[in-house]
Amino acid sequence: MLRYRVSSDSVQDHKRFAEKHHLTFTLLSDEGGMVRKLYGVPNTFGVLPGRVTYVIDKEGIIRHIFSSQDKTSKHVEEAPSPS
Repeated sequence: MLRYRVSSDSVQDHKRFAEKHHLTFTLLSDEGGMVRKLYGVPNTFGVLPGRVTYVIDKEGIIRHIFSSQDKTSKHVEEAPSPS
């Protein structure tokens, strides 16, 4: 399983975040929001970009969805580590 994080943060912000936290997975920038729109991720309160974790298998099938704006650490628990 591969693990990616997609957010509206800039490429430079992702780079700093990955270096600071010694991340072992890829961060992808969706500054224009195209990926969020394709997956139907809603805005929180109509303003903040929503926070949704998708677990997608090798065949591209979404196996699990977790959505929470305020339980950020739960997103890590909901997404299995790559094997």
